Amino acid sequence: MSRDEPIFNVPGSVLAVLALLVAVHALLAALPDGWSTWLLLTLAFIPARYSGYASALPGGEVAAVTSFLTYAVVHGSLLHLGFNSAWLVAFGGAVAKRVRAARFLALSAFCAVAGAATFLAFNRGLMAPMVGASGAISGLMGATMRFLFSAFDAEGLRALRENPEGVPLMTLARALTDRRVLTVTGAFILANILAVLGLGGVSTGGIAWEAHMGGYFAGLLAFGFFDRTTSVRSPEPANEN
Repeated sequence: MSRDEPIFNVPGSVLAVLALLVAVHALLAALPDGWSTWLLLTLAFIPARYSGYASALPGGEVAAVTSFLTYAVVHGSLLHLGFNSAWLVAFGGAVAKRVRAARFLALSAFCAVAGAATFLAFNRGLMAPMVGASGAISGLMGATMRFLFSAFDAEGLRALRENPEGVPLMTLARALTDRRVLTVTGAFILANILAVLGLGGVSTGGIAWEAHMGGYFAGLLAFGFFDRTTSVRSPEPANEN
């Protein structure tokens, strides 16, 4: 490692998102209880907004639109914030280095919206709020699957550190048949199932597995539209079996 290379080489866009998450959590903790609750409910994603209760809930009709994104900047506890921050650095850092700030933020927002939409589809009329960046971060994890194993096939993790844009993008067809991607995807689904069955929750109302699934598959399936290097694709294997 070069003497000028930082030990923790986290992209600025990821640090900016981390700073926003911390600032929102600090603000909610500093406000009086009444104001804190109002702001949390205004930012949170509440499925009941779309079943005729939007005008009765904090934020009204405006929050019915904005909460598809704003729920992702709110966390229920320091543990929740810390866990999501660690995963954001791990997966967000890899994606941000590859696609740069604007596309990283657009992809994160897209996966957050997909996570909220999936949560809504399974929880029509639910009054409990859903918060946390894990839907968006799950999407970043799914996006990483499209180039992580291509890097291993090439030069290993060094390729991700030194030239992330040069790592071939795995085509969607290849990704959906690659055993390593399928194994990670299966493990991700299993982990969410186990969490729902009793390994504990870190978000308001428990584990929002629907948001995790929606975000993950949004990132996995749609990353090609956000990638800056779509012209560089991994070769199709001669024999998958």
